[in-house]
Amino acid sequence: MTCLLRLGLAGATLALAACGTRPSTPDAGAGSGPGYLTIAVIPKGATHEFWKSINAGAFKARDELAAQGTRVEVLWKGPLREDDRDQQIQVVENFTSRKVNGIVLAPLDAQALAAPVAAAVQSGIPVVVMDSGLNSDQHLSFVATDNFKGGEMAGAAMARLLNGSGNVILLRFAVGSASTEERERGFLEEVARHPGLTLISSDQYAGVTRETAYQAAQNLLNRFGNEVHGIFAVNETSTIAMTQALRDLGKAGGTVKMIGFDAGSQSVLDLKNGDVQGLVVQNPLLMGYLSVMTMVSHLQGKPVEKRIDTGVVLVTPENKDDPAIIELLNPPLDRYLK
Repeated sequence: MTCLLRLGLAGATLALAACGTRPSTPDAGAGSGPGYLTIAVIPKGATHEFWKSINAGAFKARDELAAQGTRVEVLWKGPLREDDRDQQIQVVENFTSRKVNGIVLAPLDAQALAAPVAAAVQSGIPVVVMDSGLNSDQHLSFVATDNFKGGEMAGAAMARLLNGSGNVILLRFAVGSASTEERERGFLEEVARHPGLTLISSDQYAGVTRETAYQAAQNLLNRFGNEVHGIFAVNETSTIAMTQALRDLGKAGGTVKMIGFDAGSQSVLDLKNGDVQGLVVQNPLLMGYLSVMTMVSHLQGKPVEKRIDTGVVLVTPENKDDPAIIELLNPPLDRYLK
């Protein structure tokens, strides 16, 4: 049965509940006492606002399940840096050894995390993958944004902003990150549909920190600053860093059209101030929520969808004050991260 998911949390809750047809009482979890389920939620990193929203969504699911009589302990742990593959692998292996009931994972690397996930599944621990893809068929569900579509949206918006003609830069994120690689691919394919757009750089990587992203942005603008008309940066840190570099060069405010990805508070402020002309925005709160709810449904013996799309929208100066957009840009994190 196909489960239709809406962007809103309430609609998503109803849709997910409709997918299950055989509710049952969960078995006792490992290490938290009778009646508990223990679910490890492993993000790519611990510092960016995106992951705090994922965390809030996971805790929202935990609280709702408790109110329904299902006790779940969400164990939140990830690497400090989004390029520390070894640390994330170790976290997966540790939770596998602890025999948690389930693992929810945002893989840092689509290939490097495939073996640890396979080992967890072979030991009887189901895995839900969220946010970023995995080169494996071992996980029971993939809960994520359609990142390719998000990249296409950015490319189409760039074509509109430039009236179909101009020089464009793509600032990539990091090798092996499946989510951002899909955004990059979608953007490149959309740009190729507009003969008047010329891609003058698409092989530079921002890296995982704002500092490395700012250095990459400066290098690009030092080389192409006098000829670029539009720039797409594919994640929170690269968007913030490139916008700052444009300001420092006196080319922000629309002189160079800037499109970013994700709704970090600084990026949203930059959009309101006119230094960013568009943000492709995910719903990480919903992603964390649905990932945990999907895992619990599976552990209760209910069927779950193999692929759950959590939605993506383009936020612009024209629609930023719409009620639905305001709610998306300002998720109630404090309500759940107590």
